[in-house]
Amino acid sequence: MTREEIIAKLQKVEALFRGTTIEGERAAAQSALDRLKAQLAQEAAVAEEYQFSLPDPWKRKLFLALVRRHGLKPYRLPRQRSTTVMVRVVKRHLDTILWPEYLELSELLSKYLQEATDDIISRGVHGDLSEAPEQPTLL
Repeated sequence: MTREEIIAKLQKVEALFRGTTIEGERAAAQSALDRLKAQLAQEAAVAEEYQFSLPDPWKRKLFLALVRRHGLKPYRLPRQRSTTVMVRVVKRHLDTILWPEYLELSELLSKYLQEATDDIISRGVHGDLSEAPEQPTLL
């Protein structure tokens, strides 16, 4: 059962608990609430350690900001490179929320930085931004 399914069931049982006046139903609803809360707490407690290598400083700053926004604490182990970011996170949260959000924002950041770089170079250095053409080798 997924976290979302547990939360939905929890909300339904709480509504039943609040809506009934019969003591037997109330006790059954309370028991179900306790079981669902225990199951939810057990699922949330399984965080794993992940290592990310992010050599691009702009994308690393973005990832660190996202990790912190989600209430997680990034760190590095002794003697790890500054490009390494370690995070303890629930795998489901990483796969469904954090990493897809990072990929989307990373793409937007790359496009913005590319446009800004092209604009600055074309206006301040030289207007021709084309790549260098390939020359045939001389014999």
